[in-house]
Amino acid sequence: MSHFQVYGIGNALVDIDFEVSVKTLERLNIDKGVMTLIDEATHHRLLEELDGVKHLKACGGSAANTVFTMQQLGAKTFYSCRVGNDEAGKFFYQNLIAHGIHTNLHDSLREGITGKCIVLVTPDADRTMNTFLGITSEFSTADLSEAALKSSDYLYIEGYLAASPSGCEAAIVARQLADQYHIKTALSLSDPNMVTYFKDNLQAMISHKVDVLFCNAQEAFLFTGTNHLSQAKEALKQYARTFIITLGGEGALVYNGHEFLHVPAYKVPVVDTVGAGDVFAGAFLYGITHGHGYFAAANIASFAASKVVAKFGPRLSQEEMEEVRQVIDVLTEQSAYA
Repeated sequence: MSHFQVYGIGNALVDIDFEVSVKTLERLNIDKGVMTLIDEATHHRLLEELDGVKHLKACGGSAANTVFTMQQLGAKTFYSCRVGNDEAGKFFYQNLIAHGIHTNLHDSLREGITGKCIVLVTPDADRTMNTFLGITSEFSTADLSEAALKSSDYLYIEGYLAASPSGCEAAIVARQLADQYHIKTALSLSDPNMVTYFKDNLQAMISHKVDVLFCNAQEAFLFTGTNHLSQAKEALKQYARTFIITLGGEGALVYNGHEFLHVPAYKVPVVDTVGAGDVFAGAFLYGITHGHGYFAAANIASFAASKVVAKFGPRLSQEEMEEVRQVIDVLTEQSAYA
């Protein structure tokens, strides 16, 4: 078995990103700015309502976007998920293989409908997600690869798994295996709704502590039951040895286990925030698994996130990733002379 920097698990979804107005959200009776789980009938209805609207299609899901970011930067990664033996599922599997991401998905293509995430992006660059999990809601311990996990530096868990009983169980088991094999753990709270409705499951997935926790300010407040950043950052210490709280246009607050560091945001015109947190997590994990300290890794992540919010869609092109690599090269050279 190869050695991997990150073994990721999460919901495998084909993302369909639409550019819409706020009035369209109101007409469709959709809550703005959060992720909402929908059933199959609602999924079909929304796609019919949005027929003809400009959109972008890509294989995604939160952890998948993070793993893709790491792989594009040159890391070795492994991703476990569940998709159906349908057109969308085969598209997802082939996309992983084409990008060099290792997976055990070839062992688990099953009858069922592959999950979709209908992402509605408004002119203020906010993203509203309507997720039909499909067969990914059945992601379970049977989909884990213990061999890949114990050959990795980090286990990365997306918080969206908290919404599924079997997915939550799989995350807990993976977390226990990581402890058994002395593998470091990283987890993202993923979305305010996950914290609001599945906080107990998230806490079970975190167990005693994770090594790295990713969240934004709203998620941090909800998870810790606080109203101020000064309170939330202290409360999070009981859940994670280190953590990053992203602050949108104000950058990110990084706790490296000893001190708090503020990393400024790169100022760009914001077009679409879809995938920003996922790309940030991927670039950060790349940094700390390739010899960079927390401040440098967060700078890499901040720059990568600034590139993705300046465009439509949740991922960066190879040309855009080359710009991220140039930032990494500069930071590497600076550290050599420090």
